[in-house]
Amino acid sequence: MIPLKKFAALTTTALAAAIALTGCGAGSGNEMEGMDQSPTATSATSGSQTPATNAQHNAADTMFAQMMIPHHVQAVEMSDIMLEKSDLDPQIEKLAQDIKAAQAPEIQKMTDWLTGWSEPTAMAGDHGMDGMMTDADLDKLKSAQGTEASKLFLTQMIAHHEGAVKMAETEVTGGQNADAVTLAKDIVSSQEAEIKDMQDLLATL
Repeated sequence: MIPLKKFAALTTTALAAAIALTGCGAGSGNEMEGMDQSPTATSATSGSQTPATNAQHNAADTMFAQMMIPHHVQAVEMSDIMLEKSDLDPQIEKLAQDIKAAQAPEIQKMTDWLTGWSEPTAMAGDHGMDGMMTDADLDKLKSAQGTEASKLFLTQMIAHHEGAVKMAETEVTGGQNADAVTLAKDIVSSQEAEIKDMQDLLATL
C-alpha cells in the first residue's frame, strides 16, 4: 500500500499527460463508510462538463474520484512500462493497451467531475490505497525482462485491480451521484473480468 500523499502533487498537466498516453483502491471501505454522507449541492460550471457535474454528490463520491484518479494513473504507468519492453508477449501487450484505453479516459472523466463539484482533484492527508505499487515494486517491473516481466506485471496488476474493485464496491454502496455510482459498477464488472483473464494467463506462463 502506498500513501496517497505521494499523489497529492498531481497537477492538471500531469493528468493530461497520462491521458495523452492512450493511443485501476481505496485503502479500505471503512475509510469511506465513516465519512459524512450528506449531499452537497453543486452547479455546472461549463456546458461541456459531463452530466455528473450537474447533479448532487456526497463525501463518498468525492473520495471515490480523488482516490481512483491516482490509482488509474499508476495502472497506466505500469502498462507503459510493459509496452516499452522488447519482445513483449502479444497477450500482455494487448492487456496493457486495453488497460490504458479504458482507464485514461476515466481519469479525465473523474477529474472533470471533481472540478464541476468544486472539489480538489487530490485528497488531503495521508490515506492508503489497496493494490498500489511502491516505487520499489515499479523499479522491479522496469528491470524485469521476458517471462519474468510478464509474470510480475500480471501479479502486480491483479493486486492493483483487486484494490480498485474494493474501492468501487464501496462507492456503489455509499455513493450518491448516479454517474459516479455507474462508473463504479462498470469498474467492478470490467476489472473483475480482467482479473480472471490475468489469472488464467498467469497460469500459462
